[in-house]
Amino acid sequence: MPESPVSVVILAAGLGTRMRSRQAKVLHRAGGACLLDHVIQAAEGIADAGRIMAVVGHQAERVRAEVAHYAIRFELQTEQKGTGHALWVCRGVPELATGRVVVICGDSPLLRGETLQNLLQRHQESGCAATVLTTFLDNPHGYGRILRDETGHVSAIVEEKAASEEEKKVREINSAMYCFEASLLWKHLATLTPNPASGEIYLTDIVAALHAGGHAVAACVVDEPGEVLGINTRIELAEVDSIFRRRKTREMMLAGVTIEQPETVTIDKQVTIGQDTIVGPFTQILGKTQIGAECKIGAGSILANATLGEGVEVLPYSYIEDSTLEASAHVGPFAKLRMNSVVEKGAHVGNFVELKNTRLGAGSKAMHLAYLGDSTIGRKTNIGAGTITCNYDGVKKHRTNIGDASFIGSNSTLVAPVEVGSGAYVAAGSVITDAVPEDALALGRARQVLKESWAKKRREQSGK
Repeated sequence: MPESPVSVVILAAGLGTRMRSRQAKVLHRAGGACLLDHVIQAAEGIADAGRIMAVVGHQAERVRAEVAHYAIRFELQTEQKGTGHALWVCRGVPELATGRVVVICGDSPLLRGETLQNLLQRHQESGCAATVLTTFLDNPHGYGRILRDETGHVSAIVEEKAASEEEKKVREINSAMYCFEASLLWKHLATLTPNPASGEIYLTDIVAALHAGGHAVAACVVDEPGEVLGINTRIELAEVDSIFRRRKTREMMLAGVTIEQPETVTIDKQVTIGQDTIVGPFTQILGKTQIGAECKIGAGSILANATLGEGVEVLPYSYIEDSTLEASAHVGPFAKLRMNSVVEKGAHVGNFVELKNTRLGAGSKAMHLAYLGDSTIGRKTNIGAGTITCNYDGVKKHRTNIGDASFIGSNSTLVAPVEVGSGAYVAAGSVITDAVPEDALALGRARQVLKESWAKKRREQSGK
């Protein structure tokens, strides 16, 4: 049989009632991505994005948005009338009219591209009208059983509730994934009728329809059952997430990253980490975080979509999201960076300091108990403990600009919009509302009033 173009249809329209969830099953996450994301990645092992389509139904727009970065196609199943009906809504797609159509499930995140390649190869070698991906289970209860004829071909798939006692002893089960010759798929899919009990059209019935029409159906057996079984409960979701986490930490450690207590660490699949970086226990490294070589990530820290240069140190229990730490920057402990903050080369952010949409210049320091929001801070500037940039006036956000080599005294309040020039000093405890020129000293506080013996007289009057 000659090679034919391959298209993939991912069935992703279901809600997943056993998940006990209000969101579509394929939106649930494992290993740092939604279930459908993992399945699309496997599909890309056998087809280009333009020939991959997902059938969506429940929360269709949310599903589309979640995997928009793949640029695959979508077909809408407005009413969920079974897997056969879900495939039938794709019948008018030109790419599916010829060649081979691989049908896979959107809730099987452990599926590998190599397994789909094996399915195609088995189908090619068999010369059959269809090939079913199957596996063997010690306890097949609840799964559709694979029935074979005397030639070894698949003659039917019988569901648990319809199986005889003899058929229930069969350990080979259906994965609900197939490869079809397109012309025969659409011809025989059109003959399927709704199940009398449920009113749904089951794709499994097409195997018997092909067999009755004189067409052989092959089986491709997967050795590892967990790869092809779908997620149906939160327990199974957690188990799969653990598998992804173990794979990722193993991958990182083999690439030269030290991970302390790896069983406690969460690393998403798109994360990259450079050699000789040390990751402390109970850390979470999420999204598309990129970490350079020879960094230290302290225990309990959370990094989400962060970028770290080489030699960066993040001390324990810091939170860094959508922000950049340049080479040799130091952050933490208990620091918080968010909304595109940048800590330039060699700068220090200390304990209980929060940066929001702020750039801290190279060699600058903000070491204690400060909030720096919507700010640009120059090089080699010192931000004293308790400093606040008052960036919000109740309606709009405003920026604070602080020059190079300036000194902001402890407990200062900078009311934005405001500028402090390079080399300037702001005295501790000042409230600054006007621009401070370069090399000037600004004091924005009331003069101290001293009343001798006031406290003593008060105690005498009160008798305490």
